[in-house]
Amino acid sequence: MRTLLALFCSAVVLVAEDRPAFFAMDTAARLEPAECAQVLADLGYAGLGGRPATAKAHSAALKAKGLVFFNGYHVTNFSHAQTAMSADLKKAVDDLASAGGSVLWLGINKVDFPMGIKLPPEYGDTIVVPQLRQLLAYAKPKGVKISLYPHGGFWAEKFEVCVRVAEKVDDKSLGVTFNLCHWLKIEGSERDPLPLIKEALPRLNFITINGADTGDTQKLGWDKLIQPLGRGSYDVASLVTQVRRAGYRGPFGFQGYGIKMEPKELLKETMEGWQKVVK
Repeated sequence: MRTLLALFCSAVVLVAEDRPAFFAMDTAARLEPAECAQVLADLGYAGLGGRPATAKAHSAALKAKGLVFFNGYHVTNFSHAQTAMSADLKKAVDDLASAGGSVLWLGINKVDFPMGIKLPPEYGDTIVVPQLRQLLAYAKPKGVKISLYPHGGFWAEKFEVCVRVAEKVDDKSLGVTFNLCHWLKIEGSERDPLPLIKEALPRLNFITINGADTGDTQKLGWDKLIQPLGRGSYDVASLVTQVRRAGYRGPFGFQGYGIKMEPKELLKETMEGWQKVVK
């Protein structure tokens, strides 16, 4: 618990400064732990968002450079017939705990309903909520928090679904993440995310951003919705400014999934874009 406290104190120091903390996801920082930590430190990133399985190695390398392992991303499924916590979730928590504690970035892919019964999608809440409480009961003593990660095509693909579920669970160790690229894919570029972000502020602990195009974003490919920060027609700087004015003081992460660039060049260009966003 002391290690976890130190980790989050470090993060608080970073976000308490004039500029918010900015970390890279491992979708962009596709490097081995030691090199990854060195590159991120040299470029001015606050740390990394990675995976539970590599959390221990990355956390140690990052800590040596004064950086933070912010979270580990994992995807799971829930079922109405499930009683015990699944082995994949237990392992994800244990892997993060072995790194000294962190946040489990959790994508909920599928929720299996009882067969032969027509039920509304919201029925999934009755399956997911108690199982998230079970997960939290296991994770909290190990120094691991949870943040629900909306992802296009998942049961929890909408940001507002993650917020709704988190409110029903009502535990301070369960938060939510806002992902710009998935918002654009699911909701479109015309819908303003700020009202929902404001409502979610008490539970919002991460925002991920990247360069993106506007237009009919629900039909655009990921190559248009996930670009180096600084590219694309979507006004990311305005979004960052607005959420900060609304009261968000957490870190921002860079999503680099699928960008066909050498990682160091991608991270360098994106940091230059970030400097313009928060100038």
